[in-house]
Amino acid sequence: MASAVPLLIEGLLAGLRADPALSDVLIKDGPEVTESGLPDWLIVGYDGDDLGDFQAAQTVGGWTGLATTREEQLSLTVAVLASTGETTVSEARARAYAIAERVDAFLAADPTAGTRAPLQVAVEATTLQQVQTGQGLQVRLLLTVAGQAMT
Repeated sequence: MASAVPLLIEGLLAGLRADPALSDVLIKDGPEVTESGLPDWLIVGYDGDDLGDFQAAQTVGGWTGLATTREEQLSLTVAVLASTGETTVSEARARAYAIAERVDAFLAADPTAGTRAPLQVAVEATTLQQVQTGQGLQVRLLLTVAGQAMT
């Protein structure tokens, strides 16, 4: 089954890694193991919850025309994690939203996410989670990148 999800993930990773405003953010492809001490993460295809269900994307689709083209509605989870060694929420929350703004700007400039495929996506929903941990505050801002593709 053809899907635009792998193209979307690769396009987001390439485009966001090339953004100089995100040079101090660890940008990862799904749940990867790392020893990085960076306080800010942007994870494509993962909700950033190591106790969660690890759902990366969802699609719904069907055939169009004479069954030569498939229309696909898709949604992809992108997690922004911002941490501080402190317990004050506002700084980490502002940083998480600043990182998310870069994702939104990238997709606004190119709704194909750099793939040039018949794909149109945007940030359509967000969920904000703020957790105090033993290492200080962590803000998790989940973005739902959603749209339509023809495959």
